[in-house]
Order: sequence, then structure tokens, then C-alpha cells
Amino acid sequence: MNNQKTQFIVNASMIASIYTVLVIMAAPISFGPIQFRIAEALTVLPFFTPAAIPGVTIGCFLSAILTGADILDIIFGTLATLIASTLSYKLRNNKYLVPLPPVISNALIIPWVLKYAYAEAMPIYFMMASVAIGEVFACYGLGLILLFSLKKINYIFKLN
Repeated sequence: MNNQKTQFIVNASMIASIYTVLVIMAAPISFGPIQFRIAEALTVLPFFTPAAIPGVTIGCFLSAILTGADILDIIFGTLATLIASTLSYKLRNNKYLVPLPPVISNALIIPWVLKYAYAEAMPIYFMMASVAIGEVFACYGLGLILLFSLKKINYIFKLN
């Protein structure tokens, strides 16, 4: 295995591990119709590396399994993250747009998961708004802080 493939696998694995740990540590606020998933801040990492796409996707998948999520949540929550991280990577030329795909993807998909996997009684439009608000705080609030902090380190250590 060459050095680039090894680096890609290591980066993806580390991101998946960190995402999973953050979800589990903050489990009480990471799930439900009103949620603030701190791990979603990591969805800005496709700005730096395509390894973040499988990293956050696998992290989402593992955290769903380890927290006992419904199969619909495991499938569609992971799919929402895969869509979001792929689109974030495609938008990496504009750092202010990188956090947008997770906000939109999760706001459109997760409320339906909550309704059909967990029989959540709240209206879909309310859950779309509440999930979007949580994502804005995680992705634009924490995520952009992470992005700007890592960007400074990237210039010093040449992480790419």
C-alpha cells in the first residue's frame, strides 16, 4: 500500500473515531427532534481532505449503531451525512458554503426518520426547522471555528 492510500485511510479512520466519540459523549443532546450534534462540526473537514467524506459517514454509521438507533436512522442518517459531506467537498472553494450541505441535508432527511423510525408526533415542518437550527449552530458555529483553526495549522504543517 502506498503512502497516500495509507494516509487517506488513517485520516478517514481518525475522523470517524472522533465523530463517534463526540456523538456518544453528547448523546443526550445528539438525538431527537430538537438536537445539537456537536460532532456535526466535523462536517467542515472535507474542506481539507476527501478522506473526511468516508470519515464522517462511517462515524455517523458507527455512532448510530453504538447508540441503538433504529435501522431507518442508521440507513438514512448515514445517507444524509454521505450526501452532505460529498457536497461540502465539492464546495470547498468557498469556506463559507462548506457547512451548508449538512444543514440542508439533515433538515430535509432527519425529520422523516424521526417520524417513521421513532413515531415522533411533532409536525415535520417543526422538526425541519429545529434540526436545521441545531445544524446551523454545529456546522456554522462550531464548524467554522474548527475550519479557521485548522486552516492556520494547515499553513504551518502542510496537512494536505
